[in-house]
Amino acid sequence: MPHFQIDYFCSMISIPHKAKQFLVLLVKLLIVGGAFYFIYNQLAHNDKLDWQKFITLFRKNQSVSGILFILILSVLNRYFEILKWQNLAGVIHKISTGEATKQVLAALTAGIFTPNGVGEYAGKALFYPKAEAKKVVFLNLICNGIQMILTVIFGIFGLLYFNAEYNVITPRTVAILFAVFFLFFGILFSLKKIKIKGYSIEKLLHKINEIPKPVHQKNIVLGIFRYLVFSHQYYFLFLAFDVELPYFTLIATIAVVYFLASSLPTFQFLDFAVKGSVAVYFFGILGVNEWIVVFISTLMWFLNVVLPVVLGSYYVLNFKTKTVE
Repeated sequence: MPHFQIDYFCSMISIPHKAKQFLVLLVKLLIVGGAFYFIYNQLAHNDKLDWQKFITLFRKNQSVSGILFILILSVLNRYFEILKWQNLAGVIHKISTGEATKQVLAALTAGIFTPNGVGEYAGKALFYPKAEAKKVVFLNLICNGIQMILTVIFGIFGLLYFNAEYNVITPRTVAILFAVFFLFFGILFSLKKIKIKGYSIEKLLHKINEIPKPVHQKNIVLGIFRYLVFSHQYYFLFLAFDVELPYFTLIATIAVVYFLASSLPTFQFLDFAVKGSVAVYFFGILGVNEWIVVFISTLMWFLNVVLPVVLGSYYVLNFKTKTVE
């Protein structure tokens, strides 16, 4: 619940200051407690995770330098996301890298058990005055939107490459899918002036164009770096699990998995399950053992969601409500 909503609610029913502080603390504990419960539940009750096989393989291939390299990629993945937000938040006012880190990690924690990370938008808005809440949500949409667009672009190329190699769908089906895709966007832009609840595509494009071009350009570059980092982290984990496949085949399949999994509505805490199920199908075609695919998907989730959420919990618990401006 946003701090200004809590303040308003408390003032309406004349809750004393100490009671209001307790209510804010309760909200914080619910967010953090809920996040940790969902993480534990997924790790403890996933019957597809064969820990004995994992421990055996880990002991066989354990390498301090390899573990550090994978962890560095996780840090870089989140760091590029932090830089993206720092860049976009500068449209409102300049913030330091430390402040951007706090906002990104706290918002990630708040959004872990909401559909498609919707809570992340409210989480970031908490750090700004109520008057700027809509602008923060819009900038966060731009921040996440470029990552989604890049995932779609790389994913389509990956799907075409994968299909050319393994012929999963016929060329005719590919042509039909592209025709439907272009038809959809053609209709969408032909109706761009039509308003729904006061909003239209034309108005959205106008607001996007109001953001300076250098900000957009930096956002795209950082988005590409982030995509390359997490896709190659996935790739190097397959190498660590003794999966020997051609580089382009593995990268193309990873791009397909992220593209299709990102298209499905899900919760952050179920992210590894959705990506894992899609990955099992496509890597199964390549002959990769199912338990390896499930473990790598779980590790990716743990490294890139769970660890940042643990850090973000600190910022959530230390969040201080502000007077509404």
